[in-house]
Amino acid sequence: MSNQTKEKWDKSKLVSRYVTEGPKSAPHRSYYYAMGLSEEEIHQPLVGVATCWNEAAPCNIALQRQAQSVKRGVSENHATPREFTTITVTDGIAMGHEGMRSSLVSRDVIADSVELTMRGHCYDALVGLAGCDKSLPGMMMVMVRLNVPSVFMYGGSILPGKFRGKDVTVIDVFEGVGKHATGEFSDSDLKEMECCACPGAGACGGQFTANTMACVSEAIGLALPGSAGAPAPYESRDEYAQASGRAVVELIRRNIRPRDIVTRKSLENAAAVVAATGGSTNAALHLPAIAHEAGIDFDLFAVGEVFKRTPLIADLKPGGKYVAKDLFEAGGVSVVLAELLRGGYLHGDCLTVTGKTLAENLAGVTLRKDQDVIRPLENPIHPTGGVVALRGNLAPEGAIVKIAGLKDLVFEGPARCFDSEESCFNAVQNRQYKEGEVLVIRYEGPRGGPGMREMLSTTAALYGQGTGGKVALITDGRFSGGTRGFCIGHVGPEAALGGPIALIRDGDIVRIDAVTGTLDVALSDADLAERRKGWTSRTHNYQSGALWKYAQLVGPARDGAVTHPGAKAETHVFADL
Repeated sequence: MSNQTKEKWDKSKLVSRYVTEGPKSAPHRSYYYAMGLSEEEIHQPLVGVATCWNEAAPCNIALQRQAQSVKRGVSENHATPREFTTITVTDGIAMGHEGMRSSLVSRDVIADSVELTMRGHCYDALVGLAGCDKSLPGMMMVMVRLNVPSVFMYGGSILPGKFRGKDVTVIDVFEGVGKHATGEFSDSDLKEMECCACPGAGACGGQFTANTMACVSEAIGLALPGSAGAPAPYESRDEYAQASGRAVVELIRRNIRPRDIVTRKSLENAAAVVAATGGSTNAALHLPAIAHEAGIDFDLFAVGEVFKRTPLIADLKPGGKYVAKDLFEAGGVSVVLAELLRGGYLHGDCLTVTGKTLAENLAGVTLRKDQDVIRPLENPIHPTGGVVALRGNLAPEGAIVKIAGLKDLVFEGPARCFDSEESCFNAVQNRQYKEGEVLVIRYEGPRGGPGMREMLSTTAALYGQGTGGKVALITDGRFSGGTRGFCIGHVGPEAALGGPIALIRDGDIVRIDAVTGTLDVALSDADLAERRKGWTSRTHNYQSGALWKYAQLVGPARDGAVTHPGAKAETHVFADL
């Protein structure tokens, strides 16, 4: 359709009719005139352009710029953009202290706040831009929840820093803290690294949670092909933003909605790209949460089944060599998807926001031979995915481990138990542990934390001390996408609910087997039952406010740590009001 052609929209089935059409909407229209909209713009579809822009961290700082390009694309295609922002909690800043309790909670607050803005102002469609870890799934969750035509766009990754001739990321700085504790790094060494690790705008550069969920956005079909790849400073991001704005208007015309796109098969595609890229274990939390918004059962074990059958083919940090910029230069997420499709690991018939199927989007995309970031299927890094779901008498409701970069997939040793991350981190910093031990951090689950904190500071300190892989760590909390080593998260039931992780004691023998997918403690059912008789629940320090509220609502990690009943309990969908 020509940009010069005027279009007469029929708004009889669009929710914005409640605020723009007929005599009763005169007061509402007066507000739009006050903001400089023309009569024509008022009677076009209203498109929410939501960003997680803030000045908290480089992950989000470029989103405001990109939103302006989205708005141009919407306007060019004869709809009216309405920009708004929501919160983010950036893990790199929140990590290693009480602030991390806010991180996972922010995912659901992002989804809820975008929902309320869209509902309150009757917007017809949504373009969501996100930069940091929890903001990506939060935006995708609300798109599926509202089921209005929607396009997701990632803000882009940061360019790698350079430290003494090597590419570095913020994870190297976290590991530098461990090196400083052993004396390997001086004060000036650590200062030099912290000053060069993050050279500008963008999310963490490895295959950590942000880039993992960006890959998911393309694989699941909610983002334009190629939009996940370019680093944040690149001008091509603005071109993708403008194209996303145009695309969402086409979705309005064709009435293509997120639940037409997010299906069981597209969720399996999303899990496959996580496995193939050695992505973040957090994806095993976020994919069930996105599925929940569509009323689809897709829990940790369903994700794990896809992980088991999908080869690891992308050599990305933290387990591998390369960063997001290298993946982009090797052809991007589309190449990974095309290679998986070639091997039959994807459902190519899934609809996407282009209006075409995934297979149609990938037609002509091939693996280049002049790069080694992405391996051919005939020569994978590992025959099964870089992430493994576990289950056993220590984790009846499951757990998750990233095996990308691990040589040995079995670990057995005596437990050393800590009832908070801080107590474990202090022990690590003071080297009060032994090689061969299994460090247990508990009471950090979604409800018991509350907030299910990530343990990157502790795991990075272990690697910085040179003992990564020589000890294991298990928790009912989470791990950063930047974590490497034998680190098992999402252990359920969590300690606060009396799960087995609350019952083990120092010296109990724990066995982790990522080949068979098991996590067990050498105790019988009778032993655990006897210990449970003496267990009492604990009271955390958050007895009011948002964290208290979250603790009352949140469900188990196995199902995505969700806070509402989801689509199965719906009596109406916003898009059909």
